Amino acid sequence: MTGVAGRRIVVTGAGGGLGREYAKLLAREGAKVVINDLGGARDGSGGGSAMADAVVKEIQDEGGEAVANYDSVATEDGGKAIVQTCIDAFGGIDGVVSNAGILRDVSYGKMDAAAWDAVQQVHLYGGYYVTHAAWPHFREQKYGRIVVATSTSGIYGNFGQANYGAAKLGLVGLINTLAIEGAKYNINANAMAPIAATRMTEDLMSEERLQSLAPEHVAPVVGYLMSDESTDTGSVFVAGGGLVQRVAYFASAGHTFDHVATLADVADNWSKIVDMSSAKEGKQVQTSQS
Repeated sequence: MTGVAGRRIVVTGAGGGLGREYAKLLAREGAKVVINDLGGARDGSGGGSAMADAVVKEIQDEGGEAVANYDSVATEDGGKAIVQTCIDAFGGIDGVVSNAGILRDVSYGKMDAAAWDAVQQVHLYGGYYVTHAAWPHFREQKYGRIVVATSTSGIYGNFGQANYGAAKLGLVGLINTLAIEGAKYNINANAMAPIAATRMTEDLMSEERLQSLAPEHVAPVVGYLMSDESTDTGSVFVAGGGLVQRVAYFASAGHTFDHVATLADVADNWSKIVDMSSAKEGKQVQTSQS
C-alpha cells in the first residue's frame, strides 16, 4: 500500500473550507473518509447535517468513499462516536485530521470565561477526544497518522485571539508528546498551521490576500503527512499560497553559571543568554519510556 490508498481517515470540521479540501483530496487519492461536521456557524452556534452530507455527496459523485458524522468533537462521547463511525463504516481507522474549529475573537481585557472555554473545548479538547479515541487502535495495528490544525496565532500570537492561540499552541504540545509515545508503534503526529481563505479568516485579511490563499494549496501537504511514505513526526508546518515551511524551536548557546546566580549576575550575562547567533534547533529531553 502506498500513499493513502485504502486508508481509513477521519477529518473533523470537514463540511467546508480547509477540512472539505483535505477530505476531497484524501478521497481522490483512494482513502475512505469520515466527514465529520457539526454544521454550526463560525462561532460554533447552530448545527445540522447539510454541510457534512454535501461533502459526502461530492466525494461519492467523484467515485470516492465517504460517510458523514455529525457529532461534536468537544465532548468525550462525541470523539468516541466519530472514531466509531469510521470503524463501523470501514472496518477500522488509520488516521485522524483534527481540523474542527470555532472562533470567539475578543481582546483579552474583554474576554470572558465562556469565550475562553468554548474555544478550548473545540480545538484543544476536541483534538484530545478524537485522537485519544483512535489511539488504542493505532497502537494495536502499529500504524497511525495524526495531523492537528495549529495556527500562526498560537506560534506567533495575534491580537484578539488569546483563547484561540493558547488552544492552538496546546495542540503542538500534544503532538510533541504523541510523536514520542507513538514512535515504536509507527504512529506519526504532526501539526499544520494553514494560511488560507476560509470563513474563519474572511474578515481577518484583505480581499487581495484572500484571493492568493486558496485552501487547495494546503491540502496536498496534509495528504502527504497522512501517507504511508511520510516519516516526519513531531513537526510543525506552515502552508499557504503555495509556500510550505517547517517551524521549529531554537535554543541559544546561553550562559552557564558556576554558582547560584544573583540578580546582578543574570543582568551582567543577559546579552549572552539571549544571543541567538549560535542557536541550534532544540531537542526534546526524553524523561520516561513508560
